[in-house]
Amino acid sequence: MGDFANFGGTDEENAEIKRLNAEVEENTDNFENWEKLIQACEALEGGLNRNSSPQALAALRDSYDRFLLKFPLLFGYWKKYADLEFNISGPESAEMVYERGCASITNSVDLWTQYCSFKMETTHTPHLVRELFERAASHIGLDFLSHPFWDKYLEYETRQEAQDKIFAILNRVIHIPMHQYARYFERFRQLAHSRPLEEIASVDAVARYRAESEAEAAQFGVQKTDLEIEREIRAKIDATFYQVFQQTQEETTKRWTFEAEIARPYFHITELEHRQLSNWRKYLDFEESEGHYQRIISLYERCLSTCSLYEEFWLRYARWMSAQEGKEEEVRNIYLRAVTLFVPISRPGIRLQFAYFEEMSGRIDIARDVHAAILMELPDCVEAIVSWANLQRRQSGLDAAIEVYKAQIDSPSVDIFTKAALVTEWAFLLWKVKGSVDEARTAFAKNVEWYADSRHFWQKWLEFELEQPTKADVETEHAERVKKVFSELSSRSRLSPGIKQELGQQYLGYLQQRGGKNAMKEFLLVDRELFGPQSVSVITKAKQSKEGAGLPELDEATRAKAERRFYSYYELHTDPDPNAQGPASFD
Repeated sequence: MGDFANFGGTDEENAEIKRLNAEVEENTDNFENWEKLIQACEALEGGLNRNSSPQALAALRDSYDRFLLKFPLLFGYWKKYADLEFNISGPESAEMVYERGCASITNSVDLWTQYCSFKMETTHTPHLVRELFERAASHIGLDFLSHPFWDKYLEYETRQEAQDKIFAILNRVIHIPMHQYARYFERFRQLAHSRPLEEIASVDAVARYRAESEAEAAQFGVQKTDLEIEREIRAKIDATFYQVFQQTQEETTKRWTFEAEIARPYFHITELEHRQLSNWRKYLDFEESEGHYQRIISLYERCLSTCSLYEEFWLRYARWMSAQEGKEEEVRNIYLRAVTLFVPISRPGIRLQFAYFEEMSGRIDIARDVHAAILMELPDCVEAIVSWANLQRRQSGLDAAIEVYKAQIDSPSVDIFTKAALVTEWAFLLWKVKGSVDEARTAFAKNVEWYADSRHFWQKWLEFELEQPTKADVETEHAERVKKVFSELSSRSRLSPGIKQELGQQYLGYLQQRGGKNAMKEFLLVDRELFGPQSVSVITKAKQSKEGAGLPELDEATRAKAERRFYSYYELHTDPDPNAQGPASFD
């Protein structure tokens, strides 16, 4: 929009649109700002029409295109956009908008119905209209609330006076569990009375019913007329139809409880209640247990229109689809829709799952690109960095994995909280994969100066030493190493007293379970220093000393920020030393 000298309106209107556009660009997630921008564009020149200036029309289209790219599931705005295009440029432009909308939200009963209604009114070639109705039916025909669409389809064929096609449509609908199944059956049953026998039943079925009627008549020595035989055949066919009705009624009843709990069957940017999410999970469980492939697909698509921002349902859909035979491309499409359109980048879990899928499929470069794309937006995402390093380890060896860690630790765009976590991952890689305990221990020891205030760093270092195997002849050496880590933690870190107490509990447990004859002396000393009253507590005195020296404490806002950044992958760290210059070399 910045390319236009003006937007076709008055100076005041142009200034307002520039202001609204700037607000949208500043925060693209703000739905209200988008609404205000679109309304302002629609109001240019007193309301847009085919005689409006090219600048005003371009501004309108640009705002709609960007808005619907951001929120593609808002079917009402696709309809509104199509109506505007119809008024401005005619049916061809409106149809292009409908096509885009239906491609973006394939399971919207409302949008498909509106599109079909538009096609009915603007196209006079029946087979083109019917092709569109059939396309729509393939996407929304099994929806529990699809009756507006089927009503529109029947309305069109009624206009065409195509009784055979009306009957064929009804014959499809009576098998579908849906909200208004009963009225379709009644109409079908009434119409069946006037349709030829060959149309309401197969030739074989009619022949079988005729033979049964004639055999019954012969048994009693009665000669029946053709009309009487036809009447009996129709009664038998009607009985089979009633069995279909009962089956559909039963299937509808099974789903009714789940459907009644769906309070919001459409997309909205606001969060769903836990009860709603739980209902979708149970509904999907039920439909999967029924085993009807197309109905399962239909329900997943409905669910993902409402729950598109929740990666758990995308992951569930992909996992379910992957269990079906020969559906690799369908699984890929599910992931692509999730990561490119719907799930925010702030939730990297499904993107990493997509990378694993591509790696499994042999597309290693794509898997690497997915990781790189995450880190372009989230350079401090520990989970993505660790995943990338492990991808490199699996595909290119240990050295390639270490290079990932080194590059990220040296990167100026990665903060010190993340670097502390990466150091521990690097050390564990040396220990668990390379099998070098000494190199791992060196990695911890060389970097303690830079990451001494990271809870995760100390927790992992303590865990590392605690998990080393011990033997009777080296038990004292192992105990000294564990004690050294805890002593360093107590004296060099600025962790909060609560965190020191929590980590201290692990050390106390070690002394109880694996300590030697004199372990209780150390146990009671540490217990007193960690949990004793203020007069004897070392950590209380250390806290007071830091406060006197003006050292910062970790506030709640910083704590929450750190937790969000790590996506619960790692625990909270304290603030880094403001005088630190950088981590030690890894060479």
